[in-house]
Amino acid sequence: MNYLLTLTVVGSLLLAGPTAGYATMGCLQDTLPKKQADTTKVAPPDSTKKADADSVKKKPEKPSIDEKVKASKKVEGLFTLYRDTATASLQLYVTKDQLDKDFIYQSFSMGGPTALFLNQNMIRDTWLFSIRKKHDRIEFLRKNTAFYYDPANPVSKAGNADVAEAIFHSEKIAAHDSAGYLIPVDGLFISNKLDAVKPITPPGVPPTAVFNLGNLNTGKSGYDTVRSFPGNTDVVVSLAYENPTPMNSGGKDITDARYVTIKMQHSFLEVPRNSYRPRRDDPRVGYFGAQVDDLTSVSPTPYRDFISRWHLEKKNPNAKVSEPVEPIVFWIENTTPYEYREIIKEAGEKWNEAFEAAGFKNAIVMKQMPDDADWDPADIAYNVIRWKSSSSPSYGAIGPSFFNPLTGQILGADITVEWKSGAGTPVMDDLFNGGTGALASLPWENPEQAVAPLEAYIHHSQVNRMALCNLSNELNMQFQTGLAVVETMDAELGETKKAETVREMHKQFLYYLIMHEMGHTLGLNHNMRASQMLSPEQLHDTKLTRRIGLQGSVMDYPAINVSRDRKKQGDYYTTKAGPYDIWAIEYGYTPFSSAEEEKGLNKILSRSTDPQLAFGNDADDMRSPGKAIDPRVNVNDNSSDMMAYGEERFLLVNDMMPKLKERYSRPNQSYQELLQRYGQLNRQRADMANAISRYIGGVYVDRSFVGQDSDVKPYTPVPLELQKKAMELLGKYVYAPDAFAEDYSLFPYLQPQRRGFNFFSGTEDYKPQNTFRSLQVSTLSHILHPTTLSRVSNSSLYGNEYSVAEVMHDLTANIFDADLAGSVSLIRQNLQTDYVAALSSILEAKTGYDHASKAAALATLTAIKAKLNGASSGSDLQTSAHRKNLQFLIDKSLSVNKA
Repeated sequence: MNYLLTLTVVGSLLLAGPTAGYATMGCLQDTLPKKQADTTKVAPPDSTKKADADSVKKKPEKPSIDEKVKASKKVEGLFTLYRDTATASLQLYVTKDQLDKDFIYQSFSMGGPTALFLNQNMIRDTWLFSIRKKHDRIEFLRKNTAFYYDPANPVSKAGNADVAEAIFHSEKIAAHDSAGYLIPVDGLFISNKLDAVKPITPPGVPPTAVFNLGNLNTGKSGYDTVRSFPGNTDVVVSLAYENPTPMNSGGKDITDARYVTIKMQHSFLEVPRNSYRPRRDDPRVGYFGAQVDDLTSVSPTPYRDFISRWHLEKKNPNAKVSEPVEPIVFWIENTTPYEYREIIKEAGEKWNEAFEAAGFKNAIVMKQMPDDADWDPADIAYNVIRWKSSSSPSYGAIGPSFFNPLTGQILGADITVEWKSGAGTPVMDDLFNGGTGALASLPWENPEQAVAPLEAYIHHSQVNRMALCNLSNELNMQFQTGLAVVETMDAELGETKKAETVREMHKQFLYYLIMHEMGHTLGLNHNMRASQMLSPEQLHDTKLTRRIGLQGSVMDYPAINVSRDRKKQGDYYTTKAGPYDIWAIEYGYTPFSSAEEEKGLNKILSRSTDPQLAFGNDADDMRSPGKAIDPRVNVNDNSSDMMAYGEERFLLVNDMMPKLKERYSRPNQSYQELLQRYGQLNRQRADMANAISRYIGGVYVDRSFVGQDSDVKPYTPVPLELQKKAMELLGKYVYAPDAFAEDYSLFPYLQPQRRGFNFFSGTEDYKPQNTFRSLQVSTLSHILHPTTLSRVSNSSLYGNEYSVAEVMHDLTANIFDADLAGSVSLIRQNLQTDYVAALSSILEAKTGYDHASKAAALATLTAIKAKLNGASSGSDLQTSAHRKNLQFLIDKSLSVNKA
């Protein structure tokens, strides 16, 4: 009751106005000073009444911009920033003429967990945005650049009507003047609103599988560098993430998984205003770029896709070959080892041969960054080649670029090389290290998932397209093979000559690595068909290869060119731009007038049927089972005759195996190097086996346009005799009982070096059966993949002569026939069991496999059962147990399907 009374009294006082309120509040607040009541009433003058009324109506004025920034440091440039000298808070000044104008946003990771591709100076997101004023707020909008509307078509008036607006930040105006508006921007930069650094874990992925950053702690986050130039404004921030209960502790680069700080650079760029014209994309040549749909076109291909390329203009437009007005300049960062700097400079300048075909002389300029340079390599005005040494690099080398999303004009690029790969130091291949032997998901175990579209874990456009460039790691493994060949097979050379050979091999390795990554920075994507240019005999003809190259392009992932006949060794890597590279640069960079461009481009493209210009990228990733419709588009292969090349490599590996122990058992050292070399040679076997297996069920793809000088159909099944040859080679060098006979004497010596308690969570002994099982099952995973078997059947309707039943018949002969009359080795027992399990799963699968595959699986299981019934009875106990187990598995599968 007293509480209600108090509220009533206070309410009446407030209604009585401020004077009455203050006069009477003393009865409620003893702390207020008490005044003697004045009973005299004097009417206030009119001027006082007017002043009181004006004070009630007039709102307090907002502080001026000068008042809001008086304690801040001013940073002028494209955008003007004010950084508080006490709190470090940031404010942004937006001029009125910057409203409703397009700008480019570009993000860079400047250091963070390598498992999340947050390596230093990694180019990440690129998109268009604009800034607008709405009432008392400033809004930042991300623009959609995926569509085009012809302005001459009335439909363009409704352009982007159904495109969802993306307001990624909104802030209340803090102050303004006649020229613009001041807003606080801590909520923009100290957040995940720009580049969403924290990746989204796909559904179904266990929390232990992916390193999780946790949540952003803005209190621990802040600014590192704030700089602004006329054409760009850069803000580098440190973002502190916390995860109190991490399920995954990350790699060695994670100090404490609960507290992880990453650095990001957010750059705002002015959209270039120049004479650059977009150049259309074409499927016959491989460039990065952007896909744009013309929503006012009635064409069956309503695409306005464009490529990414640098803006080059001739100093002398009338000259056939002219220096550019502004060349493409790359700085060799001072982190680069001294002994490699000149090689890198030479490698970069090798691209000038290709640009001369496009009409430019000295288009590429390589410079050395001095140690006392007064500029930051992170400044986007500089294109840099840098070297790093990370504990667990997510790539060995990478060469991304970023471009204007409206036109494709490349605005900046960097190349980063990891020391481990660039120096050619040994890298252990986990797949063939004889460890736990855990196999990848087998397609016959979950066929529905095997044919489902791949969900990319990394969603950032730049990272997504560049993270798969694993050339340096692949190249490193190939280099180690070449090194082992020289060290084990070239004994007659002597140690001095061997050392010279290895130095030349590494120089060629670096040439290829730098040229490949620089090719990416010029706009080119991979060409995984380029290694098919020469025959096996031509590969070692240096008069030919130094004129046109070993491959059609440096954008391939070739197997190292080593000869089994050591007297016929040619170059190990190509050291020049190939015919395709020169042609592709000609397409991308030859300047044309607007009137002549289409005619000029078509003339260049008309040559795409030249075998030296063959192109196929890794859009359909050939490294995964079931992929690689065209077996010629592959990695770690070489020559136009993969059967001959692959067999020679199998034989070379077998030649080297007996020599490994003597060469790599060094005094006062452990057997770690021997273990690594053995793993690398098994990787060579796997590369050959995988490349050869893709010819079974393969289809050649030709992308020439109608009317070109070509009688090749778009799809041509691999000839029967070639598919049969591939099956024969797999049977001889991968499935046969004696396929790995040269290895057995090495097994007792394949010991990893102990480090602390590194065997605590597992066992240290080498497990050769796991190595061979991985190799064998990887080929079966492709041949018996639902996509491959379906392609075998579908292609039979337009020329394929190798049916699914015949494929399985030949596989069965390779896997069973050689030991039916005797004992079955452990390696063959594993292979036969995996094969029967695969056939049973195909037969039992509810989805994924077509009818022809199921019918063939049933017939094959029945045939295997008959073979086992007729097998020799005089076998050892383990063989007998193995065959009984196979019969049990087959009977179980047949009975289940019969029921």
